[in-house]
Amino acid sequence: MSAGLLPESEAELAEMVRAAGAAGKGLAIRGGGTRGIGRAIEGTPLSLGGLAGITLYEPGALTLVARAGTPVEEIEAVLAAEGQRLPFEPWDGRAMAGANGVPTVGGLAATNASGPRRIEVGAARDSMIGVRFVDGTGAVVRNGGRVMKNVTGLDLVKLLAGSHGTLGILTEVAFKVLPASMETASLVFDGHDLETAGHAMRAALATPYGVSGAAHGGGRTWLRIEGFPASVAHRTKALGSALARFGSGRVEPGPGDWAAIRDVTAFAGRQGALWRISVRPSDGPGVAARLAPAEVMLDWAGGLVWALAPETMDVRAALGVPGHATLMRASEAAKTAWGVFHPEPGPVAALSAGLRARFDPQGILNPGLMAAPAKVAA
Repeated sequence: MSAGLLPESEAELAEMVRAAGAAGKGLAIRGGGTRGIGRAIEGTPLSLGGLAGITLYEPGALTLVARAGTPVEEIEAVLAAEGQRLPFEPWDGRAMAGANGVPTVGGLAATNASGPRRIEVGAARDSMIGVRFVDGTGAVVRNGGRVMKNVTGLDLVKLLAGSHGTLGILTEVAFKVLPASMETASLVFDGHDLETAGHAMRAALATPYGVSGAAHGGGRTWLRIEGFPASVAHRTKALGSALARFGSGRVEPGPGDWAAIRDVTAFAGRQGALWRISVRPSDGPGVAARLAPAEVMLDWAGGLVWALAPETMDVRAALGVPGHATLMRASEAAKTAWGVFHPEPGPVAALSAGLRARFDPQGILNPGLMAAPAKVAA
């Protein structure tokens, strides 16, 4: 790769994109370097570190706007000072990827990074109310707004979330935020197998007690309750009674293991291919069982399966049910063989190609990042 680019303004970024397009050169877009997946990108590195800072924060309106290069930690600190938080609990990819960078707003939005609380409040894209970005022609595009009631026009906000920088380079993101919980507790069960854990997690979500996290790994099942102290104590006890048929759970006060669950630290620094699999929650335990000898962890009540598998294992062929398997960490050989992103059905692939052609007609934004795998399971 050639020397990198570091724009210090949106206008400068737009000019850089136009110049790259004129020269027919790809751009390898980089945020904090902590959420990067996919194969190595051939192109000039372009860092958004020069586009940083919170541009608007109105606690009373539950609204925060920040430039793409703003560290997530900075935003979380500002919100915490006002008793607020990003609702979707963004995961930190440093342990998973063995990276030393700093997670940024742009990377969070571009990957739709969503943690265990997704089962209660939705994904990152559901908290994004506006974006500014530069498309592949160098045009600056604004969509959405800075207030939650602004819903006019085509919803490019959700289109950009999870696009991994292939449709546009995010420069600013507006979020709706929510009050932080005063108290957290977890009801923990030991010794559940995958099937029992799946039933317990889904049963917990069917109760009226406001479960904000449901995960399982290593024979342990975690169910999280958040809110006011008295409410948490009451609901945790009631949840234990409602799930008595699954055994005697123990209450663990405080944040417990949820940061480790969110960031998949159990698989940090381990040999093998790390897969992130999205399926129906009822299918999660069965998928996990079929992936043996892979090590697995369930989140989102079974809707998210993390699997540490041998690099020679065709994980997608082993699913047996509808779903999406993304290869989050592996050698370049394994990424080439299996492909990082799940192959799309023909109509969806055509739609995706059409969107990329519209927003990046010369194919200069993270070229080849979402390319089809060399091997696709029948």
